[in-house]
Amino acid sequence: MGAKVVAISGPDGVCEIPGGIDKEMIDYMLVMRASNRDQVSMMADRFPDKAKFTPGKKAWSVGCDIALPCAFQNELEEADARELIANGTFCCCEVSNMGCRPEAIKAFQEAGVIFAPGKAVNAGGVATSGLEMTQNASHISWTGAEVDAKLHQIMSSIHEQCVKYGTQADGKIDYVKGANIAGFMKVATAMLEQGVI
Repeated sequence: MGAKVVAISGPDGVCEIPGGIDKEMIDYMLVMRASNRDQVSMMADRFPDKAKFTPGKKAWSVGCDIALPCAFQNELEEADARELIANGTFCCCEVSNMGCRPEAIKAFQEAGVIFAPGKAVNAGGVATSGLEMTQNASHISWTGAEVDAKLHQIMSSIHEQCVKYGTQADGKIDYVKGANIAGFMKVATAMLEQGVI
């Protein structure tokens, strides 16, 4: 869809990749990971004409349109959010579970940056596991295209519920609020339908 990954980071710093990561670089990332050296500087060493390494910095120091924290919990802090905001980032989606600290989320929301929480964005992994369990329990096998279509429908439904419950009076969407209320409503509805309460 035209998007490109422009930075990767690790404990040693960040590699800025203005042209975007290509297949050769992705293949090399697997070599880097297998080395257990935990150093993204290796990317710049291998591709000096494509990648620029900066020690001690995070990926959030690189200007981008969309930020995707996808490594571990609380990796994106308030200072990182403010740097992304200053660099023009318009959207942050947690691909990891709780990738952003609460202060970072607040900074994004106050600045009008679209923030999509992991409980909605990262639901694709959980949904895919559910689809796998369904196939196993039913002794059926879907094609990759069928699984993708089902996952697309699930993720679209999650987005619709976030919009339904997160739309504010000014028309802006609070995806955190929407995801929280949608999750609560799903559980509450199921309890009522099963006669628990």
